[in-house]
Amino acid sequence: MNKVTMLLSALLLTGSMAYAKTLVTVNGKAITQADVNTELMSATQGRVNQIPAARLAMFKKQVLQQLIGKEIIFDDAKKSGILNSPEYKNEYNKLLNRMKKELAIQVWQKKLLGSIKITNKELKDYYNKNKDEFNEKESVHARHILVKTKAEAEKIISELKGLSGQKLKEKFIELAKKDSTGPSGPKGGDLGYFAQGQMVPAFNSKVFSMKKGTITLTPVKTQFGYHVIYLEDKKPAMTRTFNEVKTFIEQRLKMEKFKKVFKQKMDKLEKNAVIVNN
Repeated sequence: MNKVTMLLSALLLTGSMAYAKTLVTVNGKAITQADVNTELMSATQGRVNQIPAARLAMFKKQVLQQLIGKEIIFDDAKKSGILNSPEYKNEYNKLLNRMKKELAIQVWQKKLLGSIKITNKELKDYYNKNKDEFNEKESVHARHILVKTKAEAEKIISELKGLSGQKLKEKFIELAKKDSTGPSGPKGGDLGYFAQGQMVPAFNSKVFSMKKGTITLTPVKTQFGYHVIYLEDKKPAMTRTFNEVKTFIEQRLKMEKFKKVFKQKMDKLEKNAVIVNN
């Protein structure tokens, strides 16, 4: 295992670092959890929370690898004089001019969006007419211990049998930190809350059939290995309240109004603009 892979495994996959904590330093340049999160948000179009935990850990590893690679290349480019070359300066100035225009447009649009107001009546009317949109699936909060073999999983289960309540939870966390090969191991196997369908079928089917505060008495096999699962909490399907989704509704209605106002504004500007067809 090379140094980069070791860093990725030891630093990134734990998932317990603070948002701005430095994950790795490349030639003096710090790469933080914030840098990784920003790249992930961009790559997934803001849908990071919809990615299963195991796949997200892999994506984080890939993103950190890419950021490390970029810093290594940029450092070499500086040393080789690329930043002082006519080609670089020419492309840089082109990019700078494009960015000036794009930034001005973004600020213009943001100002236009900020001028749009939504009344409380509009918000409540939308909520009452679209309640189905705010239905949430049943969700669970689970922990798991992932190992390679069925025998290892059965041994862990035997250590947990006979325990209940807080003692069971504490022992499970202890064993997860010690034995689990999954990225959630250092966090006591904590997978957080997830809804129906987010995990692989075998895992999903088992965990949603469990009772709160219990473990699986037989190992659960998936493509990742053998799992021992502890169900920490279970939330029934529900409809989110108006106050919970008020901000979301406001943003949606604002965007709908923005499209209309934007078109009206553009029609007026285009009518007054001097456009010559060559």
